[in-house]
Amino acid sequence: MIALVTGGGRGIGANIARELAAHGWEVVVSARTAEQVEAVAEEIGGRSVVADVSDADSVAAMVEEAGPIDLLVANAGIGRYGTTWERDPAEWWRTFEVNVLGVHLCCRAVIPGMLARGHGRIVITGSGASYLPGATETAYTASKAAVHRYAETLAKELEGRIPVFAISPGLVRTAMTEGRFPDDAPWTPPELAPRLVRELATGRLDRLAGRYLHAEHTDPDDLASHADEIVEQDLQAIRLRRWAARST
Repeated sequence: MIALVTGGGRGIGANIARELAAHGWEVVVSARTAEQVEAVAEEIGGRSVVADVSDADSVAAMVEEAGPIDLLVANAGIGRYGTTWERDPAEWWRTFEVNVLGVHLCCRAVIPGMLARGHGRIVITGSGASYLPGATETAYTASKAAVHRYAETLAKELEGRIPVFAISPGLVRTAMTEGRFPDDAPWTPPELAPRLVRELATGRLDRLAGRYLHAEHTDPDDLASHADEIVEQDLQAIRLRRWAARST
């Protein structure tokens, strides 16, 4: 079984790669920095591929080199911060190029092979920033909202063929988050997101394809035992709660 983990050179992606490798997966680790992906691949006995997920040719070459992919973990993402109206538009848009276009290009590249082989799963790393109130940074939050909607819609499009999941790893200490939150912030244990990805890879949570799954607040065993209820009541989904005006 081959798993491709993008953004796997450090942080959450590296930990997901370690978890999958520890449970028997052949893991291909990908990111833009060769030294990082090579170090993680050597540590876990996997393979490394240097790639830029925002470039279609680079993604195609990455998938070709990885081989027949059984699990895609589309984890690569960036967070660049600054005052919205003062930032260079190209820099602001770069967040979308990596966080949204990058996810799409990776999914687009692996889906035909998965369909041809009759199996495969996709896990997309989103963020609670997609729905939590109080944010003041527009590029990251909007890109992650797009990613969650993309995952839900793609799961519907591939229903019955390839399960697609969106996960939020929680607030994990990484290079992206360090220094932006206080030490007493509600940090999420770093092992929870890798565990959730590993459980999704087993297939026992396929009923929940397209649902929003939070690594800290949605225990895999609880999800499995309440999957029918979650789907029937349309839970674990980002929805508009419409206000209905009273007639006079």
